Amino acid sequence: MKLSMAIALTLALPTAALAQPAPSPTPAAVKLWRLDCGSVQVNDLNAFSDTRAYTGRTKTLASSCYLIRHGLRYMIWDTGLPAALAGAPLDAKGPMSVTLRATLVEQLARIGVKPEQIELVGVSHLHLDHIGQASSFPKATLLIGAGDWSVLTTKPLPAGVNAAPVAPWVEGGGKVDPVKGDRDVFGDGSVTMIDLPGHTPGHHGLLVKLAKRGPILLTGDQFHFAENYASDGVPSFNHDRSDTLGSHDRFRKLAANLKATVIIQHEPADVAKLPAFPASAE
Repeated sequence: MKLSMAIALTLALPTAALAQPAPSPTPAAVKLWRLDCGSVQVNDLNAFSDTRAYTGRTKTLASSCYLIRHGLRYMIWDTGLPAALAGAPLDAKGPMSVTLRATLVEQLARIGVKPEQIELVGVSHLHLDHIGQASSFPKATLLIGAGDWSVLTTKPLPAGVNAAPVAPWVEGGGKVDPVKGDRDVFGDGSVTMIDLPGHTPGHHGLLVKLAKRGPILLTGDQFHFAENYASDGVPSFNHDRSDTLGSHDRFRKLAANLKATVIIQHEPADVAKLPAFPASAE
């Protein structure tokens, strides 16, 4: 009996030795383009501070979107203001005014990318200036925070929520992937949706690891401009203040530990850290 057990154990050893964890996949080559998805003229900046830190101040914010090429696959991150706002005049009297110079489809055409080539549309959150042109890519899989997807599919919709730009998915025709927590989009660590609830229930940022430029952290609306980042500013319209502050802390620590380049998506000076379109970052 002992001899039989010894022989069985000996025969099993080579198999056990070979049963090593599979190596992580080699990341594909990644490129990142910044896209112009509109401008926001804020005539009362206190909308972005629930402590009224910006009384009497105004600011012009960018509405930026991003194209990611992972090997031969394409992903859009945020889709900006609705295409119908192209050429709209800015209003100096209302609290906020928005306009758009060129649509996403028009910009993608400049680098030879067709809408049907976009496999994934990832959105940081459900606000109109981040989902406005999503329906230009109805065949793509929509990646959206599960909390935000729940809001968009509530009947009736909560006040102020506009689901029209994501109608191809809400109405059942398109593929949607509600994201809980962080998500490694391509499975190789090169592009990761970062869970940052607070601005909205399912808000996310995006980490993109580039071979030459290093890690890039896109904020979504975790912060709206440089002062927000520096002072823990919380907009008056955020979903949850304590969640926002917790996500502020996580974002900053993640950026520091990764030595990442932070791109505040509404801050023109931050968007300008990336090459001007049609050039890309690698």
